[in-house]
Amino acid sequence: MNQTWNFSAGPAVLPQEVLERARHELLDFDGRGMSVMEISHRSKEFLDILHRCEARLRRLMGIPSNYHVLFAQGGAWTQFAMVPMNLMKRGLAQYIDTGSWAAKAAEEAAKYGKVEIVASSKSDKYANIPALPAGWLNPGADYVHLTTNNTIYGTTWHQIPDTGDVPLVADMSSNILSQPYRIEDFGLIYAGAQKNIGPSGLTIVIVREDLIGDVAAYVPTMMQYRTFAENESMFNTPPTFGIYLADLVFEWLENLGGVAAIHAENVAKAKLLYDFLDQSQAFQAVVDAPHRSLMNVVFRMENEAKEAEFLAKAEAARLYFLKGHRSVGGMRASLYNAMPIEGVAALVNLMKEWE
Repeated sequence: MNQTWNFSAGPAVLPQEVLERARHELLDFDGRGMSVMEISHRSKEFLDILHRCEARLRRLMGIPSNYHVLFAQGGAWTQFAMVPMNLMKRGLAQYIDTGSWAAKAAEEAAKYGKVEIVASSKSDKYANIPALPAGWLNPGADYVHLTTNNTIYGTTWHQIPDTGDVPLVADMSSNILSQPYRIEDFGLIYAGAQKNIGPSGLTIVIVREDLIGDVAAYVPTMMQYRTFAENESMFNTPPTFGIYLADLVFEWLENLGGVAAIHAENVAKAKLLYDFLDQSQAFQAVVDAPHRSLMNVVFRMENEAKEAEFLAKAEAARLYFLKGHRSVGGMRASLYNAMPIEGVAALVNLMKEWE
């Protein structure tokens, strides 16, 4: 088969060796003549996968023992509601608006209490990370929410703000495991799996244990973090195949040298593409250097007709899903952990030929 390069923003590329192993085990997992999708989630076999998966994620991210690791469903959209349902005790949360998903998270949270937008780059079409005004942090807030990486607009936080004693909540869906973070800087982290972890359908939540407590009576059982924590994410049937594949991805990442090693590769991949864009006459990077994402590189050409021509040429060369998000247009190359530098080089070479 000719080499294919998948630049999809999500569901996204997975490591080839992980896919090959999953294919092999799809009909016969561990010599049992059945796949992981067919075995009981209460069986020893699956519980071994679940516990191993959590242990690997804890090692990779340096998650302290006073944080729970939860395996949930529903994606980031469900977390937009679960966060305020569980954490908004006094009725006030601060949100930093850096893109569509951050704005949607704030809109959802406003159903459960007062939301204060402390900074926004909306007026700049989300082309940067906004500066935080002096005295922005309200010590009476239940939490501060930010989105670490903005998939649509190609911006990222390169320095996480200090929120002191106010818990910091982060939507890390599109850059979890791509660079080191100090978990103690956050009260809660959530991430859909479909970018750097595995297939869609699994959501990872990392939450400090003191933030899990009593919730309002209206909060459904399956919307309470306590339900997941007290039952090891096994209160109901979890997304078993997603957890199995996440375990394989975590093993792959550990074998590469962990998050620090993949971060170095991600920096090299992004530099290769940004360096070309910065000198190109036909292609232009949208985001200024201080705010650029390592995961999602957004770029444009002089008009949509040219972009359509290039996208057709790219697809003919088996470089797929380079079209930008429908809300902003343009083009976007998503360079998640599983995208090798050879794929980025193939894109840059095609752009050079075009130019």
